Amino acid sequence: MSVMIGEILTLALMAFALGMDAFSVGLGMGMYKLRLRQIAKIGITIGLFHVWMPLLGMIAGRFLSNTFGAIAGYAGGGLLLLLGVQMIWSSFRDDEDSLITPVGIGLMIFALSVSLDSFSVGLSLGIYGAKTLLVLMFFGAGATILTWAGLLTGRKVQSWIGSYSEALGGAILLAFGIKLLFL
Repeated sequence: MSVMIGEILTLALMAFALGMDAFSVGLGMGMYKLRLRQIAKIGITIGLFHVWMPLLGMIAGRFLSNTFGAIAGYAGGGLLLLLGVQMIWSSFRDDEDSLITPVGIGLMIFALSVSLDSFSVGLSLGIYGAKTLLVLMFFGAGATILTWAGLLTGRKVQSWIGSYSEALGGAILLAFGIKLLFL
C-alpha cells in the first residue's frame, strides 16, 4: 500500500513539475487578454498533448527497457537530470519564445513545444515500468490545470513569476533524476 502511495505522490510531483513549463508559458500568453473560451481551449489542448507525448515516450521506454535492461534505467535517470537542468537553464534566459499565438496551427505548435519535455519523462517512466493510465491521468490533468492557472494569472500579474516557476519545475525533475541514478 505504501508503495502505491509513494508512486502516486511521485507522479503527482512529476506532473506538477512538467505542468510548470505550461504554467510559465501560460503566464506570458495570459498577457494577451484572451477570452475565457480561448483559455479553456488552450488548457485542454495542452493537456491532451501532455497525455499523448508521455504515452509515446512510455512505449519507447518499455521497448528500450526490454531490449537494454539495466543500462536503460540509468539512461532514464540521466534524461530526467538533463531535462531538469535544461528547464532551470532556460528559465534564466532573456529571450522570449512566445512569438506563436495560441490559435489554430499556432495553438498546436504551442502545445507541442510545452509538451516535448513530457516525452522524455514518459521515456524514463516507461523504462521503469510505471503504471501507464496513472501517468497519463496525472500528466494530462496537471498540465491542463496549470495551463489554465498560468493563463488566468498572466492576466493579473507581472511576467517575472514565469521564469521562477519553470526553475521550480526543473529542480523537481533534477531531484527525481538524482534519486533514480543514485538511490
